[in-house]
Amino acid sequence: MDGKASIMNTTHRSGKMQSDEKDNEHKLAMMEEDIAITKNMAKIKHKIAVMSGKGGVGKSTVSVNMALAFNQKGYHTGILDADLHGPNIPLMLGLEGRHLNADEQGILPVVTEENIKVMSIAFLLPSKASPVIWRGPKKTGAIRQFLGYVAWDELDLLIVDNPPGTGDEPLTVLQSIPSLDGIVIVTTPSPVALEDVEKCVAMAKSLNIPVIGIIENMSGFVCPECGEESFIFGSGGGKRIAAEMDVPFLGQLPINLIDDPDSDENMRIITQNNDSLFTQRIMEVVDKIEEYIKKKDE
Repeated sequence: MDGKASIMNTTHRSGKMQSDEKDNEHKLAMMEEDIAITKNMAKIKHKIAVMSGKGGVGKSTVSVNMALAFNQKGYHTGILDADLHGPNIPLMLGLEGRHLNADEQGILPVVTEENIKVMSIAFLLPSKASPVIWRGPKKTGAIRQFLGYVAWDELDLLIVDNPPGTGDEPLTVLQSIPSLDGIVIVTTPSPVALEDVEKCVAMAKSLNIPVIGIIENMSGFVCPECGEESFIFGSGGGKRIAAEMDVPFLGQLPINLIDDPDSDENMRIITQNNDSLFTQRIMEVVDKIEEYIKKKDE
């Protein structure tokens, strides 16, 4: 073997050793994260992921009001905003502009006036206009950090608000949370939205994650003057697709009238308008979810 070939072989072996070392370091880091996630999530009795097949169906509004409803029922509740590109949960809960702190326990979530613990990438951004321009691995890493290193402590329930679709973020949530109770899927009566529900159900079944049920949001509008309910986007599609996919149907939620479009309190519907039809219906939905998780405790 001449000197040139010897140098090339040595360089190749050296490069392979460095590559193997990086692979081993990555595997070790993943194992440490898995252990941290398992320990952290073990403190939380129930974990529910909220999903939608497409955007614009009011999924985050449903997630926020589910958290508020469970809180009113006496559950020590948290909500994780897993939508890294459109983190709206802080705005909906009146927490915009807040920042995170940390102590020996880990990253401290922001707490609402109702004592709901909240974690969102929005708390880490310099301004609300700052975009998160990340590819898959960084997004996966951020969500796993939220699961493993945020000091959620002893919660009765953690609601994870996923971005629309079946991409990196929902996949990371469904694969990373041990003993996930199941998913709630939010849709509208729109045929396009209903078609995408099938993808969410198929994803859950492929990962052996239970589907707690489907919620049909924006299902009718009650006129504040005459009280007549009009089904602007149609009605009944959520119930039909649930029957076709053999999953439970949790109920229909009406469009909620917004009194002040500039208020960030609009989405806290059950605390702002206790008498509304939306409040009545979502409490019925939450009763069904509560019955589901209580059965798991038996």
